[in-house]
Amino acid sequence: MDHKVGDLISQLYPAVYTQMVPKQGESKPRRRRRKNTGDGSDSGLDPRQVAVWFQNRRARWKNKKLEEEYTKLKTAHESIVVEKCQLESEVLKLKEQLSRTEKEIQRLADHVDRVSTESPSSPLSMAMDPPFLGEFALEGYEDAFYMQPENSYIPGMEWINQFI
Repeated sequence: MDHKVGDLISQLYPAVYTQMVPKQGESKPRRRRRKNTGDGSDSGLDPRQVAVWFQNRRARWKNKKLEEEYTKLKTAHESIVVEKCQLESEVLKLKEQLSRTEKEIQRLADHVDRVSTESPSSPLSMAMDPPFLGEFALEGYEDAFYMQPENSYIPGMEWINQFI
């Protein structure tokens, strides 16, 4: 504390200030731990102090274990939440794919219904005959399997794949 402020306080409150602040040259009394003199009268720590020390130690150990368990559970929870989000996204994609497939199936079923109701003399009903293999067809290979390349899609010609 500044000496001027200390002088002012000591003048205003002499009894209180002299009790609170030691005079110059005096030092505060220090608390010291009692040393064991070895005469047998003082046998060491108080049993209550030992009990409190062990109680604190157990509490610290328990808190440490709880923190470790919490960290493990938090990590597991976060990974499960991420996996859940990925699965929900996959379900949405699969539902969209299912919807598109159902629409395509309905469109093809409508197309087949229209073709089957037309008269036998119509040009579309003639296209339902087995596919023409051309003049280069080889005997014994009539039921040979032919696969179209992936990028040779012709719109409206999906039904012909049933016969190829």
